[in-house]
Amino acid sequence: MVVDIRDLKAGYGTTAVVSLASLQIAKGEHTLLHGPSGCGKTTLLNIMAGIAAPMAGQVMINGTALEKLTVAQRDQFRGEKIGLVMQRLHLISALTISKNLRLAQQLAGMDVDESRILNSLEKLGVADKRDRYPRELSQGEAQRVAIARAVVNRPALILADEPTSALDDSSCLAAIDLLFEQASAYGATLIVATHDQRVKARFARVVALGQRP
Repeated sequence: MVVDIRDLKAGYGTTAVVSLASLQIAKGEHTLLHGPSGCGKTTLLNIMAGIAAPMAGQVMINGTALEKLTVAQRDQFRGEKIGLVMQRLHLISALTISKNLRLAQQLAGMDVDESRILNSLEKLGVADKRDRYPRELSQGEAQRVAIARAVVNRPALILADEPTSALDDSSCLAAIDLLFEQASAYGATLIVATHDQRVKARFARVVALGQRP
């Protein structure tokens, strides 16, 4: 299992917004975390990414127990094993597109691999933008670059948080297709968290999260 979560409670302070007895997601599986705003989708993704720590429970990602890692070790693990696509793309405006991807490799403690960077951009049709800055890209191009950055280290797990909520219908489905294609290309497990009803039918597995208690 790439994701193996047991007896999880997570939230803020003493208030749990997510409570899961068990969640297992296999290698290569595409899973949708679906539910209204405030139900804990982002919290759960942050737990899986090691950005936040759970209040209780066990979180195994690709065979590693995140709760046993230090903050620095979680950061390293995330860079190597997890690709993140956030609603706000967080591309660094002062860096060119290529340098944004180089930074992703460097932060993971990896050697810069220019051929892998170029290949990632080529697969998403934005290799010709590699020397441009994020402000010079369209929304669709920036989203493709964000996906390229997420997969450049060939992660075992891709996590996408509300990747379609700001997109029109055509762009929404195209973005989901791109995530599917890239996850399949790298043999990665894909987890998308959203309240967007338009993407629900694309997923064979949907995990419904309820309202905040």
